[in-house]
Amino acid sequence: MPLALLALAIGAFGIGTTEFVIMGLLPEVAGDFGVSIPTAGYLVTGYALGVMFGAPLMTVLGTKISRKRMLMLLMGLFVVGNLLSALAPTFGLMLTGRVVASLAHGAFFGIGSVVAADLVAPDKRAGAISLMFTGLTVANVVGVPLGTLVGQSLGWRVTFGIVAALGVVGLLGVAKLVPDMPKPEGVRLRHELAALKNVQVLLAMAMTVLGFGGVFAAITYIAPMMTHVAGFADGSVTWLLVLFGLGMVGGNLVGGKYADRALMPMLYVSLGALAAVLALFTLTSHNKIAAAVTIALVGALGFATVPPLQKRVLDHAHGAPTLASALNIGAFNLGNALSAWLGGLVIAAGLGYTAPNWVGAVLAAAALALAVLSAGLERRERAAGTPAAGTAPAERPTVATR
Repeated sequence: MPLALLALAIGAFGIGTTEFVIMGLLPEVAGDFGVSIPTAGYLVTGYALGVMFGAPLMTVLGTKISRKRMLMLLMGLFVVGNLLSALAPTFGLMLTGRVVASLAHGAFFGIGSVVAADLVAPDKRAGAISLMFTGLTVANVVGVPLGTLVGQSLGWRVTFGIVAALGVVGLLGVAKLVPDMPKPEGVRLRHELAALKNVQVLLAMAMTVLGFGGVFAAITYIAPMMTHVAGFADGSVTWLLVLFGLGMVGGNLVGGKYADRALMPMLYVSLGALAAVLALFTLTSHNKIAAAVTIALVGALGFATVPPLQKRVLDHAHGAPTLASALNIGAFNLGNALSAWLGGLVIAAGLGYTAPNWVGAVLAAAALALAVLSAGLERRERAAGTPAAGTAPAERPTVATR
């Protein structure tokens, strides 16, 4: 695999840390600003919505410059947003900083996925994408637990200051290791938009929203669930997040490996198992050992869907993949925002801290249903011998594949 994938993974590590570390620090942030836990959950929802809207906006703005330069600009924006969060005197400014940082998220992973796929042979595309996303998953093993520990010991502001420094490292990594790939020729914004007419692209994005939303329904409120229901001490949240991160790393790598062999079966297994595990989490969250095992399984099954869903979007939007790829990253975070909001609603309704698990199970089951529908439509199209709607002109390669 090209060394440039390491640079993309470094940037992904910083972004993953800031996205997920807030979940372990919700009680501290809520207490500091004098707001409730559900209100503090808006820091998750706001970030996710920023990714959703920022992904297409930043991708369109970046069509006039090279992909490498755009990746560097996105990391700069990420640094500014995290510094604002670290220094925010009010909850509103903290939320603003989260949104500013989130604007870089979707476009970075969207453009980065295209760059990663272009660097390797076609039969290794999902594996290359999964290696880039390894930075995101490793962040949950190293960055998020350490950030949570630092936030609980020295204050959450210190954590976001460190995250801003990680962004600087990511920027330097992109500048040093990513090749200076020229922007693609012959592809216009209308070509990128035409790819969104493909029903398979839209179905893949809907699967992304629902499937990954199922993960975040439970994980957003993991700190209060584990301390109030399972009976863990506050300090235990750190190593529980390590378990979640280890599950993510394993699931991401397995998903990348098998998506290049049998993409749809991989989605069936991961989404079906995710729905079942989330439903069981309502029961296992009352036992410390069972809860810890379940957290790892949620991470593994949730991230096993990431490479196949991202590859499916790239495959069906192959003529103009950049905007579709970025929008699918936005879809991940739309799922995050939707599930965090729904989870807050059921908690605020007095259904308890385990109620978001049922929300997640329903979302994951709905994603599985869409996967079955998508495969059925694809078989029908092949039998009829008709090309998928919305296919754009082929994009000329910018980097030789190997």
